[in-house]
Amino acid sequence: MSLQKNLFLKLSLILGLVGASLWLAFPLNKKINLGLDLRGGMHLVLRVETAKLTPAAKNDAVERAIEIVRNRIDQFGVSEPLIQRQGQDQIVVQLPGVTDRERAKDLIGKTALLEFKLVNSLSQDIADAASGKVPEGYEYLKDENDKALLISKAASLTGEAIKDASVGMDQYGLPSVKLEFNEKGIDAFSKLTGEHINERLAIVLDGKVHSAPVIRTKIDSGQAEITGPGGFTPDEANDLRIVLRSGALPAPMVIEEERTIGPLLGADSIKSGVKASIMGTAMVFVFMALYYLLSGVIACIALGLNLLFILAYMGYFHATLTLPGIAGIVLTLGMAVDANVLINERIREELKLGKSLYASITAGYSKAFSAIFDSNITTLIAAFFLFQFGTGSIRGFAVTLTAGLIASMFTAIFVTRTIFEMLLLNPFFKSIKMFQLIGETKLDFIGKRKFFYALSLILIIVGLGAFLKKGKEAYGIDFSGGQIQEYSFSKPVTVDVMRALLKSSGVVDASLQQFKDDPKIIMIRTTADTADIVAAKLKENLKDNPFTLLRVENVGPVAGKELQKKALFALGLSLIGILVYVAFRFKHFNFAIAGIIALFHDILVTVGVLALTGKEIDLLIVTALLTIAGYSINDTIVIYDRVRENMRTQRRLTLPQVINLSVNQCLSRTLLTSGVTLFVVVALFFWGGEVLHNFAFSLLVGFISGVYSTVYIASPLVLAWSKSKK
Repeated sequence: MSLQKNLFLKLSLILGLVGASLWLAFPLNKKINLGLDLRGGMHLVLRVETAKLTPAAKNDAVERAIEIVRNRIDQFGVSEPLIQRQGQDQIVVQLPGVTDRERAKDLIGKTALLEFKLVNSLSQDIADAASGKVPEGYEYLKDENDKALLISKAASLTGEAIKDASVGMDQYGLPSVKLEFNEKGIDAFSKLTGEHINERLAIVLDGKVHSAPVIRTKIDSGQAEITGPGGFTPDEANDLRIVLRSGALPAPMVIEEERTIGPLLGADSIKSGVKASIMGTAMVFVFMALYYLLSGVIACIALGLNLLFILAYMGYFHATLTLPGIAGIVLTLGMAVDANVLINERIREELKLGKSLYASITAGYSKAFSAIFDSNITTLIAAFFLFQFGTGSIRGFAVTLTAGLIASMFTAIFVTRTIFEMLLLNPFFKSIKMFQLIGETKLDFIGKRKFFYALSLILIIVGLGAFLKKGKEAYGIDFSGGQIQEYSFSKPVTVDVMRALLKSSGVVDASLQQFKDDPKIIMIRTTADTADIVAAKLKENLKDNPFTLLRVENVGPVAGKELQKKALFALGLSLIGILVYVAFRFKHFNFAIAGIIALFHDILVTVGVLALTGKEIDLLIVTALLTIAGYSINDTIVIYDRVRENMRTQRRLTLPQVINLSVNQCLSRTLLTSGVTLFVVVALFFWGGEVLHNFAFSLLVGFISGVYSTVYIASPLVLAWSKSKK
């Protein structure tokens, strides 16, 4: 096949993919969904309590509960809800745009067990019950007027007899719920009322007496009415209608995890995320174009297509874009620069050897391929386990990271080479010019290894000491359980005033945080769910200072332990997967062991710095740690690849000399790649907003540590481990 024909096919493929991607990705607002952290809404994890059910009901209890919850939400009118099973007995519910926490939780979690029970009106039995001697077969409950009633434990009729429910008005003009019985219910209710005229019949919902009217006559109309104590509000009546029409849950449900994001915080997150994305991407593009000139412009074209292909992937699968997902896209662009830098630096080396432009470009791509392939695979391993064990927004990060890495492989290797091949057809294209900040170095990294081993050990011991000293305080609510409430006030409120208000409302275990860059925002952390109490107290005492609830996150202790378990699983399996892959690719466990030790080094240093700076470990930080793991081994593999190459071509050199030579040869690329990636991380740190601040800080520490460990830990350890094996 001729060069021109081959080039034509490549161009056709690229242009075809670009056209398809434009069609799949745009318009963005119709092809890609926004996550709850960007548009506001509720995320709930519900656990169906199946322990008390018989074996025959347990199997399908969760599926029946999902169907009932779905029916309730559909009638509630939520657009694009997500309801799905998680594990054996959990249900994940996402409600975009819903921020009325209590109403939504009551609607979803109400068991809705409707019972009609006869009331014992014998004065003697009531007197015995009042003294603590409840007759067998009865229970002592209070009616809508707070008067005690002696009610039969056995229900004469249940909600299964209900055909329909609707909102109406009672005799006082207040909202009520009208019930319509099915055929069996009509007969049963007619018989019940006919046999117990002048007796009271209690209407009990989830163990609470709503009314207990006297039966005056036989009722065969097939209708009944529920009135609320003191009257229902329209919303209460409508919600009761929904749960009764949907049917009773097969078992009670407990809210294990709740995350409510207000629309204001969502809008701020979009603004911050977009700003950080533009700033980070712009810095990367400008640097590449200025430093590598024409090659840099070609790399920028590849990065632009990389972004387009990510959006097309998300558009095709109607993926959900989250704030960590935006971070994943921007971070992917920073990491994708690595492949372009590798190729350009390899081309530079080949040109220095006196090869022709065509031969240099061909050799540059050929020699860079294995390092690009291996480094991307190891990062994909981390992304895979993030997706498997992560939740909502973290999965979004894993998806965008995966799509971005795959796209960067194609754009960096295939697209840029095609552009170079087009340029080579031009007889005037005879040279490539690039700037070079760091020339050839001859530093003795191996000779100084013991000093840096000691330095790293001191850093890790100090950091881990601080982490262990903090105990449970080192973890965010994702792992330790508890609740976070975040409020934005019209005017700043001092922490002392807020603490006094909380104390007067009975909330004494709260920790408060006021943000320096915006003192109108205060975050409250408690061990229990106190959001309703706090909100009511603030409304009562700060009438001249209106506030907005930005978010509420509540994680139960069981859910916290489960999330902690998943996080450790994800981290552990990622490390094992990377270890196995590196050992397989380099045929030596000394490379793999040294790389994993360096990787552990970067994670432990990051955790230690987080502890020393008072930052908590949560799910987003675990995401950062796994990203650091992938990036760290990525950097290390590039040097390992050069060591492997030099061991074949520089047979006269000893292993220490080969390692020193390889590190020096890759030093320029290591600093350049890390520096460009740090452009993106710095943008996320300064402009990514409050939610991404700690995430970006962790990446900042981890990536800097990664450069250090690649040069001073991972590479020398190959030598140390090789000696220990002899």
